[in-house]
Amino acid sequence: MSDPIVALAPGVYRIGTLGNFINTFVFLEPDGSITLVDCGLKKAPGAIVRGLVEIGKHPHDVGRIVLTHAHDDHIGGAAEMITAAGLEGAAMHAADAAFVQAGTLPPRDRSATSGRIFARMPDRPYATFTVTEVLTDGQLIDVAGGLRVIHTPGHTPGHISLLHEPTGVLITGDSIFNIGSRMTWALSAFCTSYEQSKTTAALLGDLDFNIAAFTHGTEIRNKARERIRTFLTKRGARR
Repeated sequence: MSDPIVALAPGVYRIGTLGNFINTFVFLEPDGSITLVDCGLKKAPGAIVRGLVEIGKHPHDVGRIVLTHAHDDHIGGAAEMITAAGLEGAAMHAADAAFVQAGTLPPRDRSATSGRIFARMPDRPYATFTVTEVLTDGQLIDVAGGLRVIHTPGHTPGHISLLHEPTGVLITGDSIFNIGSRMTWALSAFCTSYEQSKTTAALLGDLDFNIAAFTHGTEIRNKARERIRTFLTKRGARR
């Protein structure tokens, strides 16, 4: 059962595609089109479409898809959404683009036992698609007034977080989870470099934002920047 679409700020929404455990984000453009951030698992497009319908939108209104990284709970539904929108492909950081186009997933962190165990397991398949827009650190994407790319590698080589500058909504990607309203790191078994992921997450504490949104878990609206910075300090994130 998916969450209904939730307004985060004017023109910015969260759609829960697996409860609030996996989220997709929606940005409304001035011309009436939509930008999606992340597309969930393979079965997520149904929930995404239902969420769009709630705000009077349709897949044909999707003009751009931005992906935070190349894990199947973020890109599993991308190929279907790209086709439904009539797009040629999606945008993501160059360091993850090669994995997507090969239909593979980034390597696991073998420094931990759990990483070595998961590395032996076969990847869940997902439909491949084309990366038509390569994103770079610090880039301001022309999305709803400006979406800033923050390269936060470690979870994957090309993992990015995103800051919507007009509304102050920060999308952490998988740098930080907020499952059950409790902030945590991503599991080390699913990171390419667990230590690097924690290190680069410290970048988020330097940003100016009002709302912290997570692809895993619900958003933080009250004192979001203060709470993120407190988490980073207590959990030893450092640069």
